[in-house]
Amino acid sequence: MPEADETIVIYTTFANEQDARKLGQELVGERLAACVNIFPAMTSIYRWEGDVQEGSEVAMIVKSRSGLKDALLAAIASRHPYTVPALLAFSPAQVASSYWAWLQRETTSQGKTDL
Repeated sequence: MPEADETIVIYTTFANEQDARKLGQELVGERLAACVNIFPAMTSIYRWEGDVQEGSEVAMIVKSRSGLKDALLAAIASRHPYTVPALLAFSPAQVASSYWAWLQRETTSQGKTDL
C-alpha cells in the first residue's frame, strides 16, 4: 500500500462536546476524516502557565489516511478553540482490510457511504 494510503489516527481534546461535534462534522463533511469518535466527560490534569490544572474535557479521535495528515492537522489547528491544542497523530500497527477500504473511500471525493 502506498504511504499516502496508510491509516492515521489523530487524538485531540476540547473543553466541551459542542465544539468537538462541530469540528468533527466539518472534518467528515469535507472528507478529511472518515470517522470521528467523541468521548465526553473525562478529567484532564496538566501543567499550564506554571500551575497544575484539573478540568473536564472531551476527547476526540479522528480516523483518516496519512496522505491527508498535513491538511487534517492544519484544519484542526486553525479551527480549534485552544491556544495550544493537543494534536497527536498515530499510525496503527494493523487495520482490518474492510475498514481500510471503507476509510479510503470516505476520504476521497468519489467516496460513498456503506453504513
